[in-house]
Amino acid sequence: MEKDLKIMTGCDRGLCKEAIGRQDRQLNTYDWLADVPGNTDTTDLVEVQFKHTRKGYYHNANKLELKKGDIVAVEANPGHDIGVVTLTGRLAQLQLKKANLKSSDDIKRIYRIARPVDMEKFHEAKSREHATMIESRQIAKNLGLKMKIGDVEYQGDCNKAIFYYIADERVDFRQLIKDLAATFHVRIEMKQIGARQEAGRIGGTGPCGRELCCATWMKNFVSVGTSAARYQDISLNPQKLAGMCAKLKCCLNYEVDDYIEAGRSLPSKDILLQTEDSDYYYFKSDILAGMVTYSTDKNIAANLETITAERAKQVIEMNRRGEKPLSLQADGGSKEPKGPIDLATQENINRFDRVKKKKKKPRKPQQQAKPNKDAKA
Repeated sequence: MEKDLKIMTGCDRGLCKEAIGRQDRQLNTYDWLADVPGNTDTTDLVEVQFKHTRKGYYHNANKLELKKGDIVAVEANPGHDIGVVTLTGRLAQLQLKKANLKSSDDIKRIYRIARPVDMEKFHEAKSREHATMIESRQIAKNLGLKMKIGDVEYQGDCNKAIFYYIADERVDFRQLIKDLAATFHVRIEMKQIGARQEAGRIGGTGPCGRELCCATWMKNFVSVGTSAARYQDISLNPQKLAGMCAKLKCCLNYEVDDYIEAGRSLPSKDILLQTEDSDYYYFKSDILAGMVTYSTDKNIAANLETITAERAKQVIEMNRRGEKPLSLQADGGSKEPKGPIDLATQENINRFDRVKKKKKKPRKPQQQAKPNKDAKA
């Protein structure tokens, strides 16, 4: 039984008491009421997790002693399905409100804790999923349907299979369902998912070196727009902004609120700064650090000056009063001129021309020649 638990959840019952397995972490809810006495007596509702992002709510009509991580057989249409208990008691009742079930008829029953016979049938169903997905893709291709079948999930008793597909346009798959039913001899259910949901089901590693957020902890998907990249001054490069799903990365939304809040303290990009020596145009900014860089040329980087946002506002206020400071620097001094800068590395190009002078070794004092006695005076 412990082996079956590890196959279903990726861990044994002791670990699953606190959290569900690795592949289903994005739907895990920490049961902080598990140790409260009488928690399971408040309701008979139980949350059951299935493959990847599918879970449902069931009545514990037989009054089974269930704990988080138990593998149970639940009522399905038709037959039964196999899943893992993820929540019991009062917290499952609160989670039910988020599911937006239209009627109480959608809540079915839990039959029993899974028996060895149930697990054998379950393993048989799981072993057929990959081959079924490959063959179903070929069937859809032969029918000329513009769709991609991304995953297949068999019910625990092998009586039904759910085909998850992606399609940009409306697809008439009535003939496809007939061909799939004739080929695999099961009841067919088609579910359309998006590119983000497919990436979450398949998993992978992002450019940051970590596992995909949608495959580990994300529960829902929030729309991501290019405005999030603009607020953070990120280059609008589609190759860098797109994730594994070919959509904009979800992580673009993580820090955008902080950037918007910090950006409010920066001066406007359209304001010109005037000093005694030259006029300065906005060039770039470090939003979180509150630093702004100005250039004497409107189109290229020339005589760059980096100042704080507070100093920039001081200069703007002085210009409004008709005054011009000596320079942009707070002390009124001028910035020391530097050599040409490589914009890619932000280093001085002349750094390769610097040759270290070798230290000259001190010469040894020459010994004075001894006088020759035979020499004539």
